[in-house]
Amino acid sequence: MTVAPTLQKYLDQSVTYDLIPHAPTKSSTRTAEACHVPGDALAKAVVLRRDGGYMMAVLPASHHLHMSALRSQLGHKVDLASEKEIAELFVDCDIGAIPPVGECYGLDVIVDDSIDARRDIYMEGGDHSTLIRMDGEQFAKLTAKAWRGHFSSHD
Repeated sequence: MTVAPTLQKYLDQSVTYDLIPHAPTKSSTRTAEACHVPGDALAKAVVLRRDGGYMMAVLPASHHLHMSALRSQLGHKVDLASEKEIAELFVDCDIGAIPPVGECYGLDVIVDDSIDARRDIYMEGGDHSTLIRMDGEQFAKLTAKAWRGHFSSHD
């Protein structure tokens, strides 16, 4: 697989970016290592179930999500979506390589404020062997409508 078609179409219409092919990996941490990218600069997506629907939390790959902090900021019950639910939402992506761009998949997004300070942002492209790089301004443009909050800490 290459970059997910839904994501590629959205990115092509919205921002400038580079593709970085790499050996297949099975986690965002391994992807960062394989591509010699700081884990703080690799944005990962966590898909959440909320109020009968779904949303996405975006945080650095080197961080751990704090559900209690996320719940208090969103003001309602939020749980992790199952792999089956994720597969149904992201039909053109491999499990474990979900891009942190929820808007093109119809999801609300909340971005951890720790990622906004990065000069360059990297993200999974929907498969396990393609990384996307864009500058921080382009990522900010992509996530302009997203909520912001603090719900993670460095591992």
